[in-house]
Amino acid sequence: MSFAPLQNDTFLRACLRQSTEYTPVWLMRQAGRYLPEYRETRAKAGSFMGLATNTDYATEVTLQPLERYALDAAILFSDILTVPDAMGLGLSFQIGEGPKFARTVRTEADVAALAVPDMEKLRYVFDAVTSIRKALNGRVPLIGFSGSPWTLACYMVEGGGSDDYRAVKSLMYSRPDLMHQILAINADSVAEYLNAQIDAGAQAVMVFDSWGGVLADGKFQEFSLAYTKRVLAQLKREKDGVEIPRIVFTKGGGLWLDEMKDVDCNALGLDWTVNLTKARALVGDSKALQGNIDPNVLFAPPERIDAEVASVLESFGKPHQGEGTGPTHIFNLGHGISQFTPPEHVSALVDAVHTHSRRIRTQK
Repeated sequence: MSFAPLQNDTFLRACLRQSTEYTPVWLMRQAGRYLPEYRETRAKAGSFMGLATNTDYATEVTLQPLERYALDAAILFSDILTVPDAMGLGLSFQIGEGPKFARTVRTEADVAALAVPDMEKLRYVFDAVTSIRKALNGRVPLIGFSGSPWTLACYMVEGGGSDDYRAVKSLMYSRPDLMHQILAINADSVAEYLNAQIDAGAQAVMVFDSWGGVLADGKFQEFSLAYTKRVLAQLKREKDGVEIPRIVFTKGGGLWLDEMKDVDCNALGLDWTVNLTKARALVGDSKALQGNIDPNVLFAPPERIDAEVASVLESFGKPHQGEGTGPTHIFNLGHGISQFTPPEHVSALVDAVHTHSRRIRTQK
């Protein structure tokens, strides 16, 4: 399968800690409910899963933010819960309630029934990856993604989102053996899933450990980080001779950056609680850093957005310039964009990133 040559590889170069003319920017959940065109397409699809499982619709909504904004990467339109859905847990999305599973995983029998799913059940995702990559026509790179083994387990045990993670933490503390079994199956499933996305055309892959930060110190390393490492160890490093960057984002993971700097990935995503100056000093030369403006900055007036963007870029400092590799930065939010965000404020953010990051590179 052949694709058009890449016209803008700024994001990929930054992931690989290579020099770029400006700091690349993309946004978590950049294709989503804050865009009126997305809401129109979702209405046509009839439901979230109707959108995600239809190749044409998934392609359309992935490209929508790129029509509006000068973003430096596209991210596959999908959901982190496609993998447990393919395991037969029965995923549905209720308006205003978020994702729900018809079946939970809480007992020995539930765990015994779990297995790495047949990837053909996720063919709609891989077809979407190929379709999006073709539709991009080399404009920017395409990012594939999955939830982390721990984050998937949270939803599988809880049966949906949770305020207190009581069910999953109860299982973890009372039956750690069962928890480890779930996580091992999840890790191997996620690795296979991401490799299939790479085969379909994804040019970078990201692991979202959205709920790693709810764990106690020590438990994070044992039940989250260890299984993210198990995923990374199995991922394809390149496709057709081109390196495929690997990004890991742990919301609430700033406490463990010292341990995460040695994880086998190219870039670490940071939430807004982390100071980039300190993170850069801690992580050193081993990783690109991605993030990390507070998504709620986007509710401020454009001139304040501009100032906050400049502050984030200056906290990272001047990225690596010239030959070889060194510290680099990919601008992003510290978590997903809010559905209530004014679309024109995103324009202010993207333009500010490109303008200020060029200015910072020319400073003495």
